[in-house]
Amino acid sequence: MAFKVNDGERGGWSVLLVSGELDLMTSPVLRQRVHDVVAEGRHSLVVDLSEVLFCDSSGIGVLIAARRLIRSCQGRLRLILPAEGAVDGSHVNRVLGALGVRRLFDVYPDVMTATEDDADDEADPLSA
Repeated sequence: MAFKVNDGERGGWSVLLVSGELDLMTSPVLRQRVHDVVAEGRHSLVVDLSEVLFCDSSGIGVLIAARRLIRSCQGRLRLILPAEGAVDGSHVNRVLGALGVRRLFDVYPDVMTATEDDADDEADPLSA
């Protein structure tokens, strides 16, 4: 599967749908797309990682940098990491957990849930 980042909007949120393998070769593409969104003045961002089949430390580094950038703009970043991924659960979710940084992110199971107005009250339904 080729690496792709598609963008859209939902309810005032910018949404980046990432698919393929997020690694050393592809993570600069996601980094640039996040920077483009912020440069356009959009500071509410959902990164949908439900179609990411593999993620290495460089991909996690991009997510952490995106969090830092969005927070510096007083923005909001939410990740989509479904309980059921491509094969046996979200690979990114497992990597974030293994590295001990999952708690840094507001995680949702789908875009609809992440972009609801009261989603802040229900942040991280996956850890329940």
